[in-house]
Amino acid sequence: MRILSIETSCDETSLAIVAQNEAGFMVEKNLVSSQATIHAQYGGVVPEVAAREHAAWIFPLMQELEIPHDGKRIDAIAVTAGPGLVPALRIGVELGKVLAWSWHKPLVAVNHLEGHLYSVWLETPHPPVFPAVCLLVSGGHTELILMKNHGEYQLLGMTRDDAAGEAFDKVAKLLELPYPGGPMISKIALEGDSTMIDFPRPMFDSPNLDFSFSGLKTAVRLCVEEFQHQGTLDPSVRAGIAASFQQAVVDVLVHKTLKAVQQTHPKSVILSGGVSANRLLRETLREKLSMLHSDITFHSPPLAFTGDNAAMIGVAGLIKAKRKEFVDPLSLHADPNMSLTSL
Repeated sequence: MRILSIETSCDETSLAIVAQNEAGFMVEKNLVSSQATIHAQYGGVVPEVAAREHAAWIFPLMQELEIPHDGKRIDAIAVTAGPGLVPALRIGVELGKVLAWSWHKPLVAVNHLEGHLYSVWLETPHPPVFPAVCLLVSGGHTELILMKNHGEYQLLGMTRDDAAGEAFDKVAKLLELPYPGGPMISKIALEGDSTMIDFPRPMFDSPNLDFSFSGLKTAVRLCVEEFQHQGTLDPSVRAGIAASFQQAVVDVLVHKTLKAVQQTHPKSVILSGGVSANRLLRETLREKLSMLHSDITFHSPPLAFTGDNAAMIGVAGLIKAKRKEFVDPLSLHADPNMSLTSL
């Protein structure tokens, strides 16, 4: 089965062709047009600008896929329907609806977060075994999810304010680093001392599995202002602040994930989302899980599929298509608040 997948939830325009056979999922093509340099001048993503860029790039990417005009050899179409920025989502959703209607192909609406969970099924002969505890960390989401089976999710915990990725971007801005901030924080942190500043670990000892990063962000702002006041905010100090901040975030994320593991007794742990590209987070979670629960497997996506991409939407779409979870192309609409789990 071959599926055309479309992803336009934020600032990446992405189209992919994903197939499934006995060996697993195969990405035939995965095209991504990033808008990072455009939004860097604003310090963040501007929804209307993102939508215009999606509209400008989506048809050239379609041509690059070299799909016949009648959709021959495409069995279904999958599109991200939410959550995300509604002006951006609408570009992909409308394209998916038009193609499904004109090609007479079934249409699958995919939750963007579900796509991130399924990114770990890409390029691996050993996918996760259920049940799986999933730490989904991105610019807009930080959630712990129990994945009981395909399409069966239970929300274990979530951020009460900023997502971890959002906190990375905001701290990067405080340190006057270019957008997107997450990779820049990780880069300069390599040169810093992670014990230089003892930043708070918000909700570390709370009885639940929720997160909070706004207080940590405020602590970093006050720290930066103090060094600025003293006139000592040099590159080495910036690196130390970045390393100390990154360590605080990783400590909280890993601690809460291991706590979820103790409570739910899964067979697998999944780390996904844009922040899953963070090397310290990957290595720390993998190592601590191995030490404490050697019988539980750890899974994270290939680095190429950690960010927003249509390949992961294609995998989630294929799983849904096999269960005949199709939608009417005439009634589908973009849902910026689409929920993956219920409380």
